[in-house]
Amino acid sequence: MKIWVDADACPVVIKEILFRTATRLQLTTILVANQMLRVPPSPYIRAQQVAAGFDVADNYIVSQVEAVDLVITADIPLAAAVIEKGALALNPRGELYSAANIRESLSMRDFMEGLRSSGVQTGGPAALSQADRQNFANQLDRLLARRNPPLKPAS
Repeated sequence: MKIWVDADACPVVIKEILFRTATRLQLTTILVANQMLRVPPSPYIRAQQVAAGFDVADNYIVSQVEAVDLVITADIPLAAAVIEKGALALNPRGELYSAANIRESLSMRDFMEGLRSSGVQTGGPAALSQADRQNFANQLDRLLARRNPPLKPAS
C-alpha cells in the first residue's frame, strides 16, 4: 500500500500528520504537485513534481495508483477516478469517499460550480478546524488498521 497525496492544495497540518504516519508505519507516501515541495528526509516520503497544467497532478496520480492504495485529496473528480480503479480516497477533513457516496459528491460539486458560473457567490469551504484535523487522523488510523497485512510500527 502507498499513500498518494494531491499536494497542491493539501493543508500543511494534514501533510504533517501523513509524514508522522509514513515514518511510524514505514509506509511509502508520495506527494504529487506541479511545484517544488519540501518533504522531511525519510526513505518513506517523497515529492513528485509534475508539469504545470490543468489536472496534470491528478492524471499522474490516477495513472500510478493501484487498488490497494490510498489517495488523499479534496478533488472530487480525482476521488471518483481512483475509486473507479479500486483505491481508497480520503479528503483532508476525514471524509472517506466511496462508490456509494461519490456520485452525490460529484452532483453537489457540479451544482455549486453551476451556481458560481452564473454569478452566485457561494463562498469557499470553511477553514480546517481542530475537529477536522482530528477526524482526518482518526479516519486515517482506522483505514490503515484494516489493511492486510497489518502494518508493524517502526522500532
